[in-house]
Amino acid sequence: MQIAIGLYDGFTALDAIGPFAVFTNLPDATVVVCADRVGRLRDESGLLALDVEHAFADVPAPDVVLVPGGVITRRLARDGAPIVDWLRHAHRETRYTTSVCTGALLLGAAGILDGRQATTHWLALEYLRAYGAEPVPERVVADGKVVTAAGVSSGIDLALTLAGELAGVETAQAIQLGIEYDPRPPYDAGTPASAPVDVLEAVTAVLRAAEAQVEAST
Repeated sequence: MQIAIGLYDGFTALDAIGPFAVFTNLPDATVVVCADRVGRLRDESGLLALDVEHAFADVPAPDVVLVPGGVITRRLARDGAPIVDWLRHAHRETRYTTSVCTGALLLGAAGILDGRQATTHWLALEYLRAYGAEPVPERVVADGKVVTAAGVSSGIDLALTLAGELAGVETAQAIQLGIEYDPRPPYDAGTPASAPVDVLEAVTAVLRAAEAQVEAST
């Protein structure tokens, strides 16, 4: 079983690395990290670099696809970046096609979300409607073979959900225990509904400004 994590410059690191930590513990699974070109990619902070050894052309028909999010995804979706074309073609043969956070916008641009329920980061939920999707404010949403996760940390939940489907509940539980995934956050501010209003407003402003900066750089 081949699991492909598709990347691009400016991806959110935890979106990819969280699921990677789960998938690499799946028995009989080969995890391949790929991008439109072989070489070094940087995450959205510019501080983390990954040396990618496989191009999309090397991974035409994976069993499972996962694409992470990033502030740049709206632009990539709009411009029809190479990852969108790869997703469109790979989806035809996948057992599961998945996304974390705003990676869902890339699935949408590839035509994969049309008529489906899907989720993404809370700030981008309404963007999904432009791709014919029905936004669902849940942590993980499965609609047929398309599985989407909400913001960043929810990628681990998605990966464990898939682990249960692919290898059985006991295997998924063993992986969960192995990585000690037992979240008990020190604050109850992880959703727009639970966060204090001033925190919600501040985070919204920061993220909108980041989006605007990316748009302005085109």
